[in-house]
Amino acid sequence: MPARAFMQVDVFTDTAYFGNPVGVVLEAAGLSEAEMQQAAAWANLSETTFVLPPTDAAADYRVRIFTPVNELPFAGHPTLGTAHAWLAYSGLDREEVTQECVSGLVRVRRGEGRLAFAAPPLVRGGPVDEDLVGELARMLNIDKSEVVDAQWV
Repeated sequence: MPARAFMQVDVFTDTAYFGNPVGVVLEAAGLSEAEMQQAAAWANLSETTFVLPPTDAAADYRVRIFTPVNELPFAGHPTLGTAHAWLAYSGLDREEVTQECVSGLVRVRRGEGRLAFAAPPLVRGGPVDEDLVGELARMLNIDKSEVVDAQWV
């Protein structure tokens, strides 16, 4: 895998090493999904994002978000960290950018030195399938009967 520009961003803080870190691979065009997953596993952060050219003309860039084990359609702190890294890397000083992700377009705005976004529409909603609830309970090492409710959010 060729070397790529990489930033680690501390989200939700003004103090280094006190935020929620996210890795951002800039100029990720040409990386395969397997390479992105491998890089996210290597980074070993809760999420690593990959900045790509947009496929929607309304977007400034496209992002794919990976945990060390799978891809996410959307996540909050990676959205903010990626917007921050993209603005810093591009040298642009803009009040708003539009990010394209699996869940759709997300507008990220800058105000009072901070970034904020309006979440995209839900990919899933409603109750979680009972088999999945059981699997998640096993992963959490709790009895399924201890799960009071499970909803997609």
